[in-house]
Amino acid sequence: MPTLDDAVTVADVARAANRLRGVVHRTPVHTSRSLNAQVDADVFLKCENLQRIGAFKIRGGYNALSQLSPEQQAGGVIAYSSGNHAQAVALSGQLLGIDTTILMPENAPTVKLEATRGYGAEVITYDPEQTVREEYGAQLAEERGLTLVPPYDHPHVIAGQGTVGWELLQQVPDLDMLLVCCGGGGMLSGCGIAAAALQPDCTVVGVEPEAGDDATRSFHTGTLHSVQNPDTIADGARTPSLGEYTFPLVRRYADDMVTVPDSVIIDAMRFLWTRTKLVTEPTGALALAALFNGAVPGNGRRIGVTLSGGNVDIARAAELIA
Repeated sequence: MPTLDDAVTVADVARAANRLRGVVHRTPVHTSRSLNAQVDADVFLKCENLQRIGAFKIRGGYNALSQLSPEQQAGGVIAYSSGNHAQAVALSGQLLGIDTTILMPENAPTVKLEATRGYGAEVITYDPEQTVREEYGAQLAEERGLTLVPPYDHPHVIAGQGTVGWELLQQVPDLDMLLVCCGGGGMLSGCGIAAAALQPDCTVVGVEPEAGDDATRSFHTGTLHSVQNPDTIADGARTPSLGEYTFPLVRRYADDMVTVPDSVIIDAMRFLWTRTKLVTEPTGALALAALFNGAVPGNGRRIGVTLSGGNVDIARAAELIA
């Protein structure tokens, strides 16, 4: 009998990759000898900070919107996001001719708010201390007759995000480990599925900020945990919990979960900016941070690392790096 951990398969990821061909960038893999020396590993950085809209989220957003029925597309969609899924849905809607409405927290980075509006979406802001975005999104979807496209807990979104790992594992053979940043677990689920098929000996590890450790606790206990509005600079990982789909998928396809403090995320971001010239947002440096503080030891291994995005508030980032 099918279960939720069967809801997305490698065939779904492969079909998503075909669907996204010519729409998203096949992002490069970057290496750095100084980075390798610092963390005692051969590190391969999958540069989704160089992706369209500046983050991997365009993969899942477009894959989901492109499979809506004609009636759903005509009626428009709604999404909620701190920024990158917002931009992904807005641009996907623009490319497909679908009206988009996006709920964003008032404290979302200005660069993300402006970019989402720039792609033609109607942006509605809310106070994250007073409003549960999932409830508000469901309410507006019903009132306006819109189709809700969640940021991670949807099979088509998960399959699209899995194309990050699908590409990387074909670009770099014989990885010992793949480190994936984790908010709601969409990319971690999809990359785990890809790894199980393409490089089954590759260990897949999800990385969360310490303040938002819900997925790590959920993974290790087998019980779904949540955290509301975690106080972390990694705004893309301020999700309340893993989802109905991503919880069982992460439990099945990830081998481990670890957390890192914000101070180490800043160290990783500073290194990327100054030594590799790769501009990432804090969440984009999350997976690499696990190598910086030894949460995951390098031990001379070949390690793939997702740099999930580069949509950063420059003024705020300069303060952090300084």
